[in-house]
Amino acid sequence: MSLTNAPRIETERLILRGPEKADAEAVIAFLRDPLRSEGFGHIPLRGDAWRWFTMNIGHWHWHGYGYFVIELKDTGQAAGICGIWNPETWPEPELGWVVFDGFEGKGIAREAAERARAWAYDDLGFTTLTSNIVPGNSRSAALAQRLGATYERTYHNENMGEDELWRHPGPETLT
Repeated sequence: MSLTNAPRIETERLILRGPEKADAEAVIAFLRDPLRSEGFGHIPLRGDAWRWFTMNIGHWHWHGYGYFVIELKDTGQAAGICGIWNPETWPEPELGWVVFDGFEGKGIAREAAERARAWAYDDLGFTTLTSNIVPGNSRSAALAQRLGATYERTYHNENMGEDELWRHPGPETLT
């Protein structure tokens, strides 16, 4: 059972849905992995990673959007998280994505990001989105480019330090 008001949206291979208690272990493992979570925000302590998981649930209730869990339709496995993130101090709403260990290189992040972006534009009425990418995260920058985003500027993110802001094409360009 979802812990949020998140809709359940689908693609050919994926279900994007709100977080459930059963997802906590996969998200916590990702956040605690120093290599996998480097560009997202490594959280070494389990209790702090658990608090991030529950913060995402609160983000859904506060904003009406947040990170979906990416579930594979064929296996039911949680493969990552993707969605719209905008905590206090963020310059503007961000389309973010990560896939868990063993799920990279399969087009999952792109498929999820395209669907989450369409949902933000079509259902929430967003007219623009950005992605915040840590300098040197070449895989995320390459995906942002494949999604049509362009580098706009570097700024100081109080949580991550130096961050690049990538601007996605608006809904009028994607239709």
